Amino acid sequence: MVRTGLERLFDNLGGLAGKRVGVACNHTAVNRELDHLLDLLKAHGVPVRRIFTPEHGLHATAQDMISVDGEDAQAAVVSLYGKTVDTLRPKPELLADLDVILFDIQDIGSRYYTYQATLGYMMEVAAGTGTKIVVLDRPNPIDGVSVEGNVVEPGFESFVSAYPLAVRHGMTMGELALYFRDVLGIRCELEVITCEGWDRSTWYDQTELPWVFPSPNMPMLETATIYPGMCLIEGTNLSEGRGCTRPFHLVGAPWLDATELQRLCRLGAADAGLEGVAFRAATFEPRFQKFAGEPCNGVELFITDRYRLNALLLGLVVIEAALRANPVQFKWRTETYEFVDDPIAIDLLLGSKEGRVALESKMSMRELVDRWAASRPEWDKARASCLLYR
Repeated sequence: MVRTGLERLFDNLGGLAGKRVGVACNHTAVNRELDHLLDLLKAHGVPVRRIFTPEHGLHATAQDMISVDGEDAQAAVVSLYGKTVDTLRPKPELLADLDVILFDIQDIGSRYYTYQATLGYMMEVAAGTGTKIVVLDRPNPIDGVSVEGNVVEPGFESFVSAYPLAVRHGMTMGELALYFRDVLGIRCELEVITCEGWDRSTWYDQTELPWVFPSPNMPMLETATIYPGMCLIEGTNLSEGRGCTRPFHLVGAPWLDATELQRLCRLGAADAGLEGVAFRAATFEPRFQKFAGEPCNGVELFITDRYRLNALLLGLVVIEAALRANPVQFKWRTETYEFVDDPIAIDLLLGSKEGRVALESKMSMRELVDRWAASRPEWDKARASCLLYR
């Protein structure tokens, strides 16, 4: 049986006695009985001075890139995703009167997913205030073995590429915290309460833990599985199906031909040696953001073998197919993205301009992902030094 860091915290709360406690969490901070951390602390007589919430808010009711200003809870709530970039880090005075911050937010294993950036930013501030960060660790839901993609290059940092990580990093939040401290030098006082019984080859649906959707458009583990590639759709003028029942599985635009996109996706997959996925020609209607309320033509993705699927390669193949299907109307997203105007969104997501240039120049997507994998030996070694689970 897998027990999370939250569950292990309540084996012995003695270390919190007399401490001024803050909590960084959202709705995913629950035990296997689905009791929330804040309720459990209250029931055990541990007062919480302040609550810090990540993107999407405490209850994950806000869509992506929607600022959250304030929420009702048991203590003062501080949103770490407001209207300006400076809100991504807590103000030092909000940490200075705290002895310890319990950090419990479920990550999904992709660099773009901003919860790990929130952890790193909080550690940066805590290093200056002397506040201890205690990470209540949780499994990486898409396993802790598989690694995909390149490492962020200098000059391409943003909230979706805050630190030099691979796209699919294969680490838990606790391991990322160690990486931030020991490799990147963010020297805050840190403790990781590890999971018990988790093997890093294990996927979330093999842990017997309940899946709580980590954000509004991350409804299923299967969504997290394809996210390392399909999040790249955000860097284009295609809809990633936000507000549909299958976000990131559905991708398209009103100006695409669904059958032609399906054909090109299949052809691109065969050329790139992409396995573990099938494509259906589809029409759907996004409810949020790009083409909201308009019928879009595109494809729906079906995972046929998650162990053979390279999710990053999948995203590149789909973008390449859309670019070829309608090169006139296909565009890169150029408006402000995660508080950054330049570089553009696709370069921020990919952590360099190399991927965009490769797509534009018709380079082999298999050659690109193989090149990225070969470029990581130093990072892979640094990652290995921070792993906590066998």
